[in-house]
Amino acid sequence: MADVTYCPKCAARLVEKLHAGAMRLACPACDFIHYNDPKVAVAVITGLHGRVLLARRNHEPGMGLWTFPSGFVDRGEALETAAVREAREETGVEVGIDRLLAVRSGDGHPVILVAFAGTILSGEAAPGDEAYEVGFFAAHELPELAFPHDRDLIDAWLAGPDAAPAVLRLPARS
Repeated sequence: MADVTYCPKCAARLVEKLHAGAMRLACPACDFIHYNDPKVAVAVITGLHGRVLLARRNHEPGMGLWTFPSGFVDRGEALETAAVREAREETGVEVGIDRLLAVRSGDGHPVILVAFAGTILSGEAAPGDEAYEVGFFAAHELPELAFPHDRDLIDAWLAGPDAAPAVLRLPARS
């Protein structure tokens, strides 16, 4: 269920308990309830002359495959700030955030992805610590993408600034 074992308030061993309609870890000594909150990740899709900027991942999941800059939001960090940071860290470019592209989530999936469209403001595309290489690709000549939703997000970017943000639902996991 979760990766916690002991109560952060009194150090008693947590047990599973039905609370607010779901099984949660609870402390039998002090009634603390552990909520296993989701992780929030961001992505920024940008490019030049209609070609999307992608990075070839050097870590799992999807090692060796291509995706746009993305990663987890740090506690207390604004979504847009995290997206700009991820683009810089993974591709070496400074981006400006233009608009919300999509939000992706699904029952049983622990990560919520918030994707933005961005504009390259400065810098030369070069691989950062989490990429083997970076490149610009035409939409009809994309390399093998790391995640099933990547194509949907690139299509949302290609739809342009007048398109409404998409809500992408992942299939439920058991």
